[in-house]
Amino acid sequence: MQRLLPIIKIGAILVLTLLLMLPMGRIRELIRERQGLRDQVLEQVARSEAYAQTITGPIVIVPYTRTVRVQELDRDQRPVTVMREVSGELRLLPESLDVDGTLKTGQRQRGIYRARIYQADTRLAGQIGIPVNYGITEDAESYRFGSPHLALGISDIRGIGNALVLRADGIGIPFQPGTGTRLLTSGVQAPLQDVSAAEPRRIEYEIALMLTGTSAFNIAPAGRETNVRLASDWPHPAFVGEFLPRERSINGEGFTAQWQTSFFATNMEEILGRCNDAAPDTCLDLRTRNFGVSFVDPVDQYLKSERAAKYAFLFIGLTFAGFFLTEVLRRVSVHPVQYGLVGLALAMFFLLLLSFSEHLGFPAAYALSAVACVGLITFYVAHVLASRAQGLGFGAALASLYGLLYGILSSEDYALLMGSLLVFGLLAAVMVLTRRVSWNGMGMGR
Repeated sequence: MQRLLPIIKIGAILVLTLLLMLPMGRIRELIRERQGLRDQVLEQVARSEAYAQTITGPIVIVPYTRTVRVQELDRDQRPVTVMREVSGELRLLPESLDVDGTLKTGQRQRGIYRARIYQADTRLAGQIGIPVNYGITEDAESYRFGSPHLALGISDIRGIGNALVLRADGIGIPFQPGTGTRLLTSGVQAPLQDVSAAEPRRIEYEIALMLTGTSAFNIAPAGRETNVRLASDWPHPAFVGEFLPRERSINGEGFTAQWQTSFFATNMEEILGRCNDAAPDTCLDLRTRNFGVSFVDPVDQYLKSERAAKYAFLFIGLTFAGFFLTEVLRRVSVHPVQYGLVGLALAMFFLLLLSFSEHLGFPAAYALSAVACVGLITFYVAHVLASRAQGLGFGAALASLYGLLYGILSSEDYALLMGSLLVFGLLAAVMVLTRRVSWNGMGMGR
């Protein structure tokens, strides 16, 4: 029976560890619940302010009516040729598009939750080439062209913060709501004055746009040549979309980034040509062909708390292993109830971490929760082992474990490597310390 005591004790510890996963599961559910509440606040702020913004254009829209011959069947089901009028629009991309933008971030608070917004001060400029007959080279006499206008797609026009004016060859033309085309579902338009199909024209344009949005800011590279320069005070940008910036600079004060594309890379002219109003699926490429920056936190407190909770099994197991190792090496007896109380204190760390992080931020919350739990466990273990020195030693080892866990949580790229090295190092330490232990005698040396 004496020989079975180590096995029974280890089995009891394993069962207790598994039982402690039940409250840890509830804590992880609570983390997801609180994260869901935070996401609802983000949605509410976006609904009241503005959603993520995407700028598409400018694009010149030329409505037309065309007379065409079509084959139809008469009453006797004989084919006849008749003249019909069809309507449509021509779409011309600018030869160049230069975008300069400065984005300042801020916060909106609802209760304990905060949502990040940005104010984008942007300037769009470039050249638009208008060819003879708007580029129609065959059967141009069958077209009757309407008045052309310039359309600028803005995904959420509620975010527009200034009176938009198109500067075309130095002349100011106020924008009007609506794009005047099914190509762009949301945006503004401005008529192009003194533009006709009889002669070619080159227009120098400039648009100053103040735009509010949340989570992301994107640009569709509408120009045959597109150059975009963005600067912001947000130090954690995530560059998203079809193209990455050619140059970028990121530091604690913010970032700057530059994109440069050509119509060879973007294929925008072909995408625009395939886009058919009657078949919306053909326009999907136009809506998704963009790039920009996301302002969402790369790792927020809820994600870090979730990641920390995933290490709970390892954390509790290592602590119990240290407790058991103390029993073996110091020849003391620790009751399973005492194991359970220490395990509950460890589980409380993750609940405290979640609660404090919503108010103090993750680093301060982690430090405060770790100090509280390490202090409580150190005090308890010192009395259980009837030794202040052993209690302090156990607390120091536990504090080191918390420090290593924080390093793992803070490192996204090396988390797996650091976690693997931690487990290997602890296993090696246990094997070295117990190399002379006689497990049959439960702590009796050889």
